[in-house]
Amino acid sequence: MAVSVNLSKALDKDYEDKDLKDVLDAPPSALAGLTPKHDEALKEALNIKTVRELGTNKYFAVAGVLAALEGKTG
Repeated sequence: MAVSVNLSKALDKDYEDKDLKDVLDAPPSALAGLTPKHDEALKEALNIKTVRELGTNKYFAVAGVLAALEGKTG
């Protein structure tokens, strides 16, 4: 099954037409709103060098789950 997702607003212009592997292998600044300064800070603080590493980082994953749960617990 083919899946199509428009991520143009979520990606830096240079990455809008790249395939998924290229985006995942790119530095975090491939995401709209992040800059090379963020790349350096993430690398220094958490050894995160790619979008893939950012997306699979345990701290960001836990924070994402906690944020998604907000308001859904009784």
